[in-house]
Amino acid sequence: MNHRVLIIDDEPDIRELIEITLGRMKLDTTSAGNLTEARQYLQQQDFQLCLTDMRLPDGNGLELVAEMQTSYPHIPVAVITAHGSTETAITALKSGAFDFVSKPVDLMKLRSMVSSALRLSETAADPDTAVHSQRIVGKSRVMEFLRQQISKLARSQAPVFISGESGSGKELVARAIHASGPRKDRDFVAINCGAIPGELMESEFFGHKKGSFTGADQDKTGLFQAAQGGSLFLDEIADLPLHMQVKLLRAIQEKSIRPVGSQSEIPVDIRLISATHKNLAREVEAGNFRQDLYYRINVIELKVPPLRERKDDIPLLVEHILEYLGDDASISEDAMQALVAYNFPGNVRELENMLQRACALADNQQIQLADLAGSGRSNDSVSGVQEEAVADGDFSLEKHLESIERKAIEKALMETKWNRTEAARKLGMSFRSLRYRLKKLGLD
Repeated sequence: MNHRVLIIDDEPDIRELIEITLGRMKLDTTSAGNLTEARQYLQQQDFQLCLTDMRLPDGNGLELVAEMQTSYPHIPVAVITAHGSTETAITALKSGAFDFVSKPVDLMKLRSMVSSALRLSETAADPDTAVHSQRIVGKSRVMEFLRQQISKLARSQAPVFISGESGSGKELVARAIHASGPRKDRDFVAINCGAIPGELMESEFFGHKKGSFTGADQDKTGLFQAAQGGSLFLDEIADLPLHMQVKLLRAIQEKSIRPVGSQSEIPVDIRLISATHKNLAREVEAGNFRQDLYYRINVIELKVPPLRERKDDIPLLVEHILEYLGDDASISEDAMQALVAYNFPGNVRELENMLQRACALADNQQIQLADLAGSGRSNDSVSGVQEEAVADGDFSLEKHLESIERKAIEKALMETKWNRTEAARKLGMSFRSLRYRLKKLGLD
């Protein structure tokens, strides 16, 4: 059975153009000139996509978008907006529209958008499976809500801004949104905006042509093209310099990019997901981030809770991390209680690092409280260790633990004459875990 698309526009020429374009995609179409006709068709026929103009004789397309979220939530709705009407497009996306296309209609962009919408109904992933595959672990109320939000956002193409503290799992959330949506079979491209030198940023984002600058000895594909058809995740977007913010805004609005040294633009079809641990609204107020770009990327905001707000999830996270590390280790009751009492300023990333080191320090397969504290003396809780570290001023618990881990590994290696298999056995860890730690500590 062919997919059927409902087209709603009061201009016969526009309707005919869209009908011909979709007909060439082997899609069946039904056209309506106003909202009243559209509502009748929705009651009479099954549709896999609805494409509606914003300004109609008997109402606004946003009314239909809102209605369909309640009555026909399984049907993606895309809107046709006036050229340059960014505010209208953002309003439509916030209301639940799948995507938008501007007048005059770019047929290539229209076909791309329609294909993405139809993939949503064909390949909708099980949100729980997708979320689990991204190691988003937790049964607390805030995590259940987060999973619901991920499932909802996966059905849209609206830009998503993920906020949350460092180490809380923002990239995992971004990957889950991608894995739960119609782009899950395409690439997910992630980049840390703060890790790219300013002079190379435009080339990294948009690519360049051979000879466009000194050292450009061949054509280069940028991140936008690498993510074509998939999702582009811009982590730490607050670190983008202002000159790149302007270029990024244009790429998002026009859905096209121009490689450095090129005279022509290339259409791009990506789902944009961005994140930062900074307060982006304050960055706007301080003049460090463009307000127009802020509104464009922050169409929908998703907040990832810090670990201290979901302490009930810590035992489950510990179990999952230890299983993931592959050390066959367990944890004592008092060590677990200490972890639950600790506030984790570094969130899940800190928990994972702490357990990695504890596995290396443990005398047997069970992690004890002293292994977490990185000290031979007993502590009432990890919080106590943290308070001691803060009081010492220059003392860094993380560096202290890393130093102890390094010394323990070096000692085992020397005692076994650098026999890694024997050293791993002596340390009570798997060979794979030892190899990972050697690489991480620069001892490989």
